[in-house]
Amino acid sequence: MRQPLKKGLGTMSLVISIIILLFVWWLLALALKSPAVPPPLGALKSFLTSLRGELLIHLGISLYRVLVSLILAAAIGVPLGIFLGKNPEIDARIAPMIYLTYPVPKVVFMPIFLILLGIGDISKIVLITLIIFYQILVTTRDAAKNLAKGYISSVRSLGACSRDLYLHVFLPGCLPSILTSLRLGLGTAMAVLFLAETYATQKGIGFFIMDSLSRMNYEEMFAGIIAMGLMGFILYIMLDKMEKALCEWVHL
Repeated sequence: MRQPLKKGLGTMSLVISIIILLFVWWLLALALKSPAVPPPLGALKSFLTSLRGELLIHLGISLYRVLVSLILAAAIGVPLGIFLGKNPEIDARIAPMIYLTYPVPKVVFMPIFLILLGIGDISKIVLITLIIFYQILVTTRDAAKNLAKGYISSVRSLGACSRDLYLHVFLPGCLPSILTSLRLGLGTAMAVLFLAETYATQKGIGFFIMDSLSRMNYEEMFAGIIAMGLMGFILYIMLDKMEKALCEWVHL
């Protein structure tokens, strides 16, 4: 009974949240009386109409860029983070390089990536991957460092090799932190994606929004904002479901 009850409460909370957001949006549009902030009904109609046109294509391109960036960042950052957390001597030597480069806003490299890699998908994917990579790397490394020593000793006493420790101790132990960093990185990825898609490109949700703004088609602009918000929401829910499926012990 507890599981259906939780699902019912979750669905009700989602519906209530949507109603509140739409109500606040309607009040804001009513108060401002500006074409730049159309009422929710007009924007939603434009969203449904745009989906039958180019919006769906732009949405697919943006989704591809975000997904590939998340996968690449995790594929590089997770093994390296676990390796550094497992080997404090090596981490002590590499940590200064991480501390020096981590605070640098990677967005400043966007013009360089555009020049070297072109205005297509590669430059945007590399930029987003680079930004998320640091978040995953630092979070994973810290989780591996703080892993209970008793788990490691117990598995070693059973004759486990280094590979076994990585696969059966460090990876499961760091997995909740890794998925948390992916959820946090998703928000950063969406922000960087929008910025990257507003420069020298004609594809993606960012371009769709800014193109609609330049034509003063504000309802279509908000249709793009809704599409981007829904994309981020669906990806976040997918990561949340993944955590519940892969880290059942955390939710007991």
